[in-house]
Parts: sequence; structure tokens; C-alpha cells
Amino acid sequence: MMMITKFWFLETIFLLISMANSPVESEELHTHVETNQESPLERTVSSFRKFRPSLNKHSHEDNDIDEVGVNEPIESNPERQDDYVKMEEVGDCRAYEGEIWVEGLSAILVFYLVILVVGAWAGWTRRGKELSQEQVMLAGRDLGLFVGVLTMGATWVGGGFINGSAQGVYSKGLIWTQAPFGYSLSLVLGGTFFAKKMRESGYVTMIDPFTQKYGKWGALMVLPAAVSEIFWCAAILGALGSTLHVILHLNDDVSIIISAVIALCYTLFGGLVSVAYTDVIQIFFIVIGLFLALPFAMTHPAVSNIYSAKLDDGLTPAWYGSVAPHEWGGWMDHSLLCLLGGIPWQCYFQRVLSAQTSTRAQLMSYGGAAIALVMTGPAVLFGAVARATDWSLTEYPCSAPSGDTAKLVMPLTLQYLTPPAVAWFGLGAISAAVMSSTDSSLLSASSLIARNVYQKVFRPGCGEREVVMALWVIIVGNCALATTLAIQYKSIYELFVLCGDFTYVILFPQLLLVIYWSVANTYGSLSSFLLSLTLRLLVGDKYLGLPAVFSFGAMTADCPTVENPDLVCEGELPYRTFIMLIGLIVHIIVSAATHLTFCMAEVDLRWDFLNCYQ
Repeated sequence: MMMITKFWFLETIFLLISMANSPVESEELHTHVETNQESPLERTVSSFRKFRPSLNKHSHEDNDIDEVGVNEPIESNPERQDDYVKMEEVGDCRAYEGEIWVEGLSAILVFYLVILVVGAWAGWTRRGKELSQEQVMLAGRDLGLFVGVLTMGATWVGGGFINGSAQGVYSKGLIWTQAPFGYSLSLVLGGTFFAKKMRESGYVTMIDPFTQKYGKWGALMVLPAAVSEIFWCAAILGALGSTLHVILHLNDDVSIIISAVIALCYTLFGGLVSVAYTDVIQIFFIVIGLFLALPFAMTHPAVSNIYSAKLDDGLTPAWYGSVAPHEWGGWMDHSLLCLLGGIPWQCYFQRVLSAQTSTRAQLMSYGGAAIALVMTGPAVLFGAVARATDWSLTEYPCSAPSGDTAKLVMPLTLQYLTPPAVAWFGLGAISAAVMSSTDSSLLSASSLIARNVYQKVFRPGCGEREVVMALWVIIVGNCALATTLAIQYKSIYELFVLCGDFTYVILFPQLLLVIYWSVANTYGSLSSFLLSLTLRLLVGDKYLGLPAVFSFGAMTADCPTVENPDLVCEGELPYRTFIMLIGLIVHIIVSAATHLTFCMAEVDLRWDFLNCYQ
């Protein structure tokens, strides 16, 4: 569906917003267009605008700075900039130092305080109830449909979802921003094919079917699942720290630690019930903040019409992006990774398994998918707005965001293209989105380790209370680990990308067979796991600098240029999908062979060294 060049459904959903920027022909993407006619939305917005027509002022310089006209570019005066800007020497203006933006800091504090109070209240409502795994990990399997749908949506619509979608459109175009669409639709697939079976079986975690069917060997699946959750938590904490450092001038390490401690406190206090109820508050913050800010950003004087710049065909808007013939292999690979790799995540199944019935588990999945798809709209439109902005007409002290700064186009757009009050709420909304992902990842990863490793492998006979106590200790440890990773390693996002590969390449075929194929056994599972992991590492990874030992080949296509009309370009084949299918086939072959060996041929069971048939 993302191959459709017109993306009519997005245009339909946001028709009223698009009316604010009626199509205007332009030769340049960042051309500032003047018009004497206002659309209905512009008249509505202008009626209560509070910022100067030329720019939005969030800086902290003295009040005697001269006004800048609407059509007058802001001069880069080194003497003036040195008073409040400290550029990095590499020329990539990723961060600057100056006075703390007090109003923005107050937004963060207010939102954090509200989240902490709600989380504490939700945990307090569960006082006196039996201390068990189901109570802490699954809220007693008593989540209502309304809360369940909202917590499902908030878990997906987190900081990475919003910031990443905006960055994707800004950097490469809408067609390359597969993640929000793929992960949203993965909830539909999960609800249709997995939620009902998992809930009816009464599992507590996503790894339970593995440990029940494969014994202790099934706990091996915790490794990619839990590590992915921890790295995801570290990645979004690191992104939050960078955002607050650039926008508020706060120390990023302090921001990361405070955010992690707040999420830790209410997660420890109430478990999933606290996480779920804070998710309800957070999703409301996110929805109101983004939809409130979007019209202001789109109608800012520095923003040209997002549909005016076209691709080479003269019809398709430039921000839709394009896929070259040699890039379709990589595009398809990433699309399938998001679509199918978005299913085997504990944070998803934790909500599915907390539903009162299997039908509600499915409805929660579908409702969460609807929320994620709706919130994809403003997220990608913010990327289009940033792309159509002439940043020299704003108070942004650098040229258009690029390099590492491109990851911050969402908060930068809020800061420089919206009024202070709107930016205040929008920044709080982004922080709320980060918190909704952080607490979910902490609880999910810790639940897997406490139940499927500590209880199933090391302490098979321990009681419920001991497991819960171990869960609390593991949550603290995982929080400390994620916080440390976020502070120490700036490439943590690339580590998460690799772990996202693992959930698709390793976990998806494993989950599919353990749920749907009764013949699947430990021999097939272990063979598939080791082969898939080995192949994935051997093909290398450019983000981590892993050299490629071998390759599945490349996709070639002509890409002539004026300088070189015979140029041929190479693109990657969907190697992740190839490895996933190889692992799936090996799992089936080995499981079927061992089943025939011990069940049909009745080979002596003393050769069953994994004790599958004894």
C-alpha cells in the first residue's frame, strides 16, 4: 500500500489542515510564498496567534535584539551568536548551549508530575490484593477494553514512533517511512492470528509457549526478546536526553536519569496497572499536543506549501519520496521487518494477555492499530513541514537540520514554528510519549527474565512472591542498564535496529511454529535459532561496522546521469527476509525429521539427548 504514490488516505484525513496551504506553484522547496488570501484555517489560527509574524521566539537573548522582518533573512552575525550559541566544531549544528528555557522546563516538570501521580494512584488502587505474577505483570487480567485500547496505542505511539516518523519523511520521504505503517498493521496481524490463541492458552508472557513446549531450552528465546526491549528503552531515553539538551539546554545525562527514575518509581509501585493508566494520560497528551501544534506549524510564515515542490515527474509531491529500481529489495525487506517483526514483542503480548477475554484481546489489538495509524498522520506531516521550512526565516541558529540533527526535526519544529504555549504543550507531549515507551519496555523485559529465566530455569519450585520480588530487582537492574547505555553509548539506536532484526529474523518464525505447528520441537527450534543468528551476523551490519563475510547478492539497475549515462547502481536484496525463511524451513525440516525418527521409526529414546520424547 505504501507503494501507491498518491497516498490518498493521508490527504483525506488531513484535508482541512491541507487547506491552510492550498497548492501554490513553486520552483524551490523552501520558497516563501506570499498571498493576500487566507484559508478558513489560517483565519482561525491567526485569530488567536500570539507570536510575531516573522518568527516564533523561544530564544533567551536580551530583549533589545532587533526585530526581523517577514521576508528578511536572519543574518548569521558571529558576534551576536557567540552570546548564546556554541556551535560544534564539526559544522553539524547538533546542539548549543545557553540559558535554560524555563517555560519548557516547567512543561516537562508538570507532565512528569501528572504521570507520577497517576501511576502512584493506579498502584494504590491495587493495594491489598494478592501479590502474584498475574497481578503485577498482567494487572490481574482485568484491564477494561477502554484502558486496554489506549495503553496498546500508547505503547506503539512512543517517542521513537513520533520522532522517527518525522525524521523519516524529512530525510528520505514518506515512502521510506515504513515503520509507523508497518508496526501499526502488525497489530492487526497480531490480533487476527496470535492474540486469541495466546489469551485462550492462559500464558503470562510471550515466551511461555516456548518453555512449556521446549522446556528450559525455550528460555533461549528470552535473549533476543529481552535484549531488544532493553536497547529500545535505552534508545528512547538517549533520544529524550538529546532533545532536552538541544531544546531546553538541560544536561542530557541529568534528563535521562530523571526520566528513568520517574518511570522506575511508578512501574515498581503498581506494575502493569500503573503503566496502563499512565499510558491513558500519555496518549491524551500526545493526541492533543500534536494535533494542536500541527496547524500552527503548517501556517508559519517560514513554511511554504508542502505540495508545491515536486519530484522529477512533475506530479508527485517531493516529500512523498521515491524508490529507485535498485532500492526495491531493501525497501521490501524493511517493510516486512516492520510488518512481521512488530508481532513478537513482549510489550504487545503483555497487553494482549492482560485482557479479560480473548475477544477483548483482539479488539485491543485492532483499537491500538487504529490509534497508531491516526497518529501516523501528524507525525509524518511534521516531517513534511520541516522539509518545506526556510529555516533562515526562523530563529534556528543553524542551516536546515542535517546529519544527527535531523533526528530532532520534530522538537525543533515545535520550538521554532509554533507559539510558546503550543510548544510548551507539544514538548510535554513528546516527553510523555517517551515515558510511555520507557515504562513498557522496562516491565516487559523484566517480566521475561523473572518468569522464563529465573523461575523456569534457575528456581523451578519457587513461589509467586519470590518471583515478584525477583521481578522488582530485575526492573531496577534493567533500568540502571538502560540508563547507562543511553548515557555512555551514542550509537545505541543502531544496536536497537540490529535487535529489531533479531525479532524478525529469529523470533517471528519461532513464534509462528510454536503456536501453529504441533510437531515443532526443541531440535528444530535450536537449529533454527543458531543458524539464523549465525547467518544474520555473517552478512554484516553497516551501522555496527560488522564486516560482511558473505552476501546473498545485489540488485542492479541502470541509473544514468548526465555525467555518466552508462552508470549501473547496486542495491541490497531482502537478505533479512531470506534468513527468516531459511530459519523457518530449517525448523520445519529438523522438527519433522526428528519426529519421524522417534515417533514413526521408533528409534531408541536414549538417542533423544534433548529429552523431547521422554
